[in-house]
Amino acid sequence: MSDEAYLHIDRVTKRFGSTVAVDAVDLAIRRGEFFSLLGPSGCGKTTLLRMIAGFEYPDSGDIFVEGQRITDTPPNLRPSNMVFQSYAIFPHLNVFDNIAYGLRKDRLARTELNRRVKDALAMIKLEGFGARRADELSGGQRQRVALARALVRRPKVLLLDEPLGALDKRLREAMQIELRQLQKSVGITFVFVTHDQEEALSMSDRIAVMSGGKVLQVASPRELYEAPNCREVADFIGEINFFDGTIIGRDGELAEIDAPPLGRIKAKADGLVRTKVLVALRPEKIALSEAGVPGTIAAAAYLGERSHYAVTVAGRTIAVAAQNVAKSVVRGHAPGDAVHLSWEPEAVVVLPAEN
Repeated sequence: MSDEAYLHIDRVTKRFGSTVAVDAVDLAIRRGEFFSLLGPSGCGKTTLLRMIAGFEYPDSGDIFVEGQRITDTPPNLRPSNMVFQSYAIFPHLNVFDNIAYGLRKDRLARTELNRRVKDALAMIKLEGFGARRADELSGGQRQRVALARALVRRPKVLLLDEPLGALDKRLREAMQIELRQLQKSVGITFVFVTHDQEEALSMSDRIAVMSGGKVLQVASPRELYEAPNCREVADFIGEINFFDGTIIGRDGELAEIDAPPLGRIKAKADGLVRTKVLVALRPEKIALSEAGVPGTIAAAAYLGERSHYAVTVAGRTIAVAAQNVAKSVVRGHAPGDAVHLSWEPEAVVVLPAEN
């Protein structure tokens, strides 16, 4: 099997009573890839992860690692390991014994065990912490120990179920960087579950966005953000403005679209004249300029390096985000100010119209 399907989830379905938790999901995850399952609570991402781990079994479909079917293989015999949000490190064991726990169950020779644990402590930057008790560690350190305990057995696939969710914002952001660097250094395939869009965008090679047990789109972080394939993906990945539109003509490669209250705009879009579409425009793609669509500042929020504005255009509120640099820092904008909105045609995302 090719690296394109190092971990292959082949039309896997899981039901709990009348609820379809995972609905015919088909994914090909590459060797050494940091792959994220992203979606709101209840979308099926954790159930899918638990089926890869062997804690749940699919009602239909199969799971393969390196071409070997593991669908019915018990968890302890699978070439994977799992890290949970709760860390799940043993409070009665010190750091060394927590990391060594799995190796002892594998009856590894003492010399090799000591070497592997020492290497793992160096990998997570906790050299000299072997004798520390779990209650003497910070949240970030306990999470590193949980990672080391999972990695020390050298799994082919590491499964991570919202492992940073219990950390505060600053520590979570620091651990995101560390976790990504760690994944690159060990070269193991990571499958990471999260509901946090920024977390997935900052860490992943590719992301599968899930909703209602289905995968809506699989793409790189940039492609998901810049070219979502439906409203649900566009709406879940960051803030965005939506407008109903109709293609009314063409100007070379661009379509001319009537999209009230923006008026007639141009964008890359397929479709015949009179085709209904959904127009999407990110707040940071909209500029407050000297010319364009007239509007009025309804609300303004200063956020340090950027400001967020709610701009009223013909009774409709449009979100705009502007970097606070140069002239905008000096002048700023306040509620009641008259402004104009402008954007580049390339910034407009055109999606299928909603039913």
